[in-house]
Parts: sequence; C-alpha cells; structure tokens
Amino acid sequence: MSTHSRPVPTSKTPAPLEVHDLTVAYTKRPVLYGIDLTAPAGSIVGVVGPNGAGKSTLIKAIMGLLPTASGWIKVFGMPFQQAVTRVGYLPQRESVDWDFPVNAMDVVLMGRYGRLGPFKRPTKVDREIAMSCLDKVKMLPYAKRQISNLSGGQQQRVFLARALAQESDLYLMDEPFIGVDAATEAAIIEILRELQQQGKTLIVVHHDLTTAPDYFDRILLLNMRVVAYGKTQEVFTFKNLQNAYGGRLSILSEVALSRAQKKAEGDTPDDIHL
Repeated sequence: MSTHSRPVPTSKTPAPLEVHDLTVAYTKRPVLYGIDLTAPAGSIVGVVGPNGAGKSTLIKAIMGLLPTASGWIKVFGMPFQQAVTRVGYLPQRESVDWDFPVNAMDVVLMGRYGRLGPFKRPTKVDREIAMSCLDKVKMLPYAKRQISNLSGGQQQRVFLARALAQESDLYLMDEPFIGVDAATEAAIIEILRELQQQGKTLIVVHHDLTTAPDYFDRILLLNMRVVAYGKTQEVFTFKNLQNAYGGRLSILSEVALSRAQKKAEGDTPDDIHL
C-alpha cells in the first residue's frame, strides 16, 4: 500500500480531464459525437464499448493527435499541450514498431524526454528513474534486451515502465491488457491501483467485459456517443450494455453482470467464480 494520500479536491481544483461536446470526424463522417466526460482526480476510468466505438479515437483526440470538429478538451484546466508534461501515455501494442532497434532501457528513457530541454541528454538521475521503473515491472534483468526479442507480455511491461518514467498525474492507456499473460495482467492492474492510491488519474481503454467491474471504479460506455458514464455499479447494467453493444452481447456479458452484481452486494472477487 502506498504511503501517499490522495489529494483532496476543492471547487477551485480543475479536474484532471474534462471533455465537452467533442466531435471527431473522418472524411466528414463522425466517429465520436457530442462526447462529455469529466474524470475526477484519483479515479480509474474504463473506456468500454464494441469494436469501432471510437475508444482509441477518444484517447488520440485528447492528446491532440486528431483534429476535432467541435467541442473542447481541458487537462488540469488547460489545453493538452500546456499540460503535456503531466500526462503519461501507453499506446496500443499494435501501433508500435517492435522491430525498431532499441533495447528496453532505451524505451523507458523515452519517458523522460518530455522533462528534458531541447537537445539535452538523459542525466544520471533520469537513468536511475528508468531503472527503478523497469524494476517496478520486473523487467530490470532485461534492460539491455532488444524489444523485438521480448515476449508480448514483456514488451507491454516495458511500455508501462516508460509511462511510469514520465512521472505523470494523468495516464492515458490504450488497451494495456491486450496480448499479455495472466501474470502480466495482474501486475499491470496492481500498478494501476498503486498509481490511483497516489492520487493519479487513469483513463484505460478496455475490451474485456468480464474484468471491467473489478478493474475500474468508473466506466465510460461508448459507442460513438456516450451511452452511459459514472460509477461502475451504476453504469454496468444490462440495459446500458444492451444499448452499447446491441445484438453483440454474449454469454460473457452475463457473467460480467453477475460479477458486478455480486461485487455491489459486498462479495469479494475471490468469492466470484467464472
């Protein structure tokens, strides 16, 4: 358990993330429409929805990587570029060129670049922080290993270490659990909860309905529009899932709803079996 306490928000403290009436369009066709979202400090928000719902598009729009057709985004009360040093990013694995000739340590050091001035090289302190982050994700013995020679789970741990090295207050994570083994998934969620205990805010794109009720205290159900957003026990209902997924709901969704209901009734995750 972290010794850090969560900051107490006040009415004058801007939220880590505010999105208002956001619309994003590709070739004039809306991909996201009228999105409203406020993420409180110290929350883990799961962004959940079917394929093509615009989950990754939302993350990219927040970061200014995609043009917006309308609306605004504020990070700690500022435009993203003014708060960029307070934001950490974990990209989707499939968007990374894993054949790029760098080792694990090089990748993690990239997380320090936002804190360096132009043309400055990482310092001894930066390297110590990078090593500490690799150790945190149990990848320090692989510091000099080329990322192309790591397993999928190991690669994801390295990129999580890079995000940790950014020492951010808001983390944007795009499918961090895709393609990893059970041990890596457990390690990742443990680190996310430690970050939360330190008052960090996490926005996590996620695809697995069966684990969503256990992983997130707030859920954004998305299907181009906001289907529902709020505390997990209030949002994660059959009606909302039906509205988000339509006919694509499966028996796994029923299992997920059962887990969410039992958790709301006070059962621990250990009491719930698939």
